[in-house]
Amino acid sequence: MAIAENSNGELEKKLWQTAEKLRGPVDPSEYKDFALGLLFLKSMSDSFEARRQELEEKTHDEDSHYYTEDEKERKYILTDEDEYKRENVFYLPEGTRWQYFVDNATDPQIGKKIDDAMRSIEDENPRLKGILPKGYSRSSLSSNSSNALEGLINLFADVNMEAENGDQDEDIFGRIYEYFIKQFAMEGGQKGGEFYTPKSVVELMVEILEPYEGRIFDPFSGSGGMFVQSQKFIESHGGDTDKISIYGQEVKESTLQISKMNLYLRGLDGNIKQGDSILNDQHKGLEADYVITNPPFNMSEWGRDSVADDDPRFKYGMPPSNNANYAFIQHMIHHLNNTGMAATVMANGAMSAQNSEGKIREGIIEDDLLDAVIALPKELFYTTSIPACIFILSKGKENDQHRDRGKKVLFIDATNLYETVGRTQNKLSDDHIQKISKAVKSYHGKDGVDEYEDVAGFCKVVDIDEISTNRYIVTPGRYVGTKSEDNSEEFEKQMETLSAELRKKFADSSRLQEKIDDTLREVGF
Repeated sequence: MAIAENSNGELEKKLWQTAEKLRGPVDPSEYKDFALGLLFLKSMSDSFEARRQELEEKTHDEDSHYYTEDEKERKYILTDEDEYKRENVFYLPEGTRWQYFVDNATDPQIGKKIDDAMRSIEDENPRLKGILPKGYSRSSLSSNSSNALEGLINLFADVNMEAENGDQDEDIFGRIYEYFIKQFAMEGGQKGGEFYTPKSVVELMVEILEPYEGRIFDPFSGSGGMFVQSQKFIESHGGDTDKISIYGQEVKESTLQISKMNLYLRGLDGNIKQGDSILNDQHKGLEADYVITNPPFNMSEWGRDSVADDDPRFKYGMPPSNNANYAFIQHMIHHLNNTGMAATVMANGAMSAQNSEGKIREGIIEDDLLDAVIALPKELFYTTSIPACIFILSKGKENDQHRDRGKKVLFIDATNLYETVGRTQNKLSDDHIQKISKAVKSYHGKDGVDEYEDVAGFCKVVDIDEISTNRYIVTPGRYVGTKSEDNSEEFEKQMETLSAELRKKFADSSRLQEKIDDTLREVGF
C-alpha cells in the first residue's frame, strides 16, 4: 500500500487516518507516545540507510577519497559510526533498522523486539539516553487481538522520510510529525492542547522576534515547536543556527521526550529539562535574549502556596491562586537579559483583569516592559475556544538601537485577520502574518519596512499615560478605534446595497400589515 507524496497535506492526512483506524480502543495518550516513537525510529532508519547508500557509492567512486577495492575496508567504512555521526545521523546497529521490523511485524514478540531496539539505539547514541519510548511489549498495542503494531510498521514502511535529491527545504518527517502532534492534541482535549500551539501563531511570534542569534528560552516548551520554527526562520533568511542556544522546560516526561525527538532529527540540540517552571525552575540564573512560549491558559491551582513571598521573580506582586497568567509573565520577564524580548500567548482575560492581576500589570507597564499587545482572531486553537492574544515584552525599549520606544505601547487588533479552514477552525494566512509582523517591525524602526503609521481599526501607538487613564487595561480594541470609511466608490456601492435591502424590508413590512388588516376585517374587526 504505497502512499503518494504531495505538498498539500494529503500525505499527512492519509497517514493519520490509517493510523487512527489501527488504534482501535487504545487510549490516545498511550497511542501518541508509541506511534510517534515508531515514526521517529522510521525517520532515523531512513537517514541511516541514506547515509549508508551514500558511503557505498563513494567507496566505488574513483574520484572520492573513500574509494577502495578492498571489500574488508569497504565494510569497515560502512560500519564506522563516526561516518554517520559527523553528518548528524544516528548510527543504528543490526536489528534496529526498519526493514528488520517489517520482516518481523507478525512475530508475537514484535513489541519486545522494538523495546530491545530502542535500548540498543540509546546505548549506541548516548544523546538519546532516556528519550526513546519503551514499553511496546506491555502495551495493549501488542495484544494478540490487536494488529496495531504490525499495521503501524507496515504503514510507515511505505513512506520515505528522506527528501529526494537532498532537498533540505522538504522536511517530510517534520511535516508528518507536526501533523500527528496536532491531531493528538485535538484527540486529547484541553490537556493535549497544552503542548501544541497552532503553527501560524508560532510563525507570527518568531517573525516578530527575529531570533537570529543568542539564547532562546521556552519555559513551557511542549513538543518543541517554538525552537523548530526559530530554526526554519533563521535558515529561510540565510542565517546560521549555530549562533543560537536553546533552553527549555517541560513538566511532562512523555512530552519532553517528544520534544527532544522533534529537535534531534532536525539537527538541533538544547538544554531542555523536566519540571514545573514555576515551582521548580530548572534554569535559575538564565538570562535569555528571547523568550517565546505558550503557557497553559488561566491555569488554576498553580502552586501559589508553595512559592516564597520573597521569590525574586514576583517583583510586581503575587498572582492569585486561581490564575497563573501573571506568574508566567513575571517568570518570563525574570529570565530576560537587559535587552531581551519575549513573545507569549495569553488568554484575553490577561489584558483586562483587575485586583491583584491588575496591579501586577500596572507595575509591568509603568516599568516600561510592555512593548505590544496583539488581539488574535477567534478559534485559532485546536482544543479550546478561549480567545487569545499575544503580549510582546521588551527590556531596553528606551535605548533600543533602532528606535526609542520608551513609555509607549503598540496595540494591534487582528481579530478580523483570519482564514477559515474548517467549520470551527481558523488560521492566520501568510499575508496576515506579514501584515501583523511588519506593523511591529515598523514600530520598532527595523530596516527594510515602511515607516510606522497608525491605522484606524488596526494599529495604534499609545502613551503609557493614556493607558493609565484606562485602568491599565490593554485590550487593543479600546485604543485602535474603528476603521474609517470615505466617500469612495466602494463605500457608495455598499450603501446602495444596504439601502436596497432596507427598502425591501419596508415593502415586506407594508405587505404584511395589509394582510393583517384584511384578515381583521374578515373576522369583523
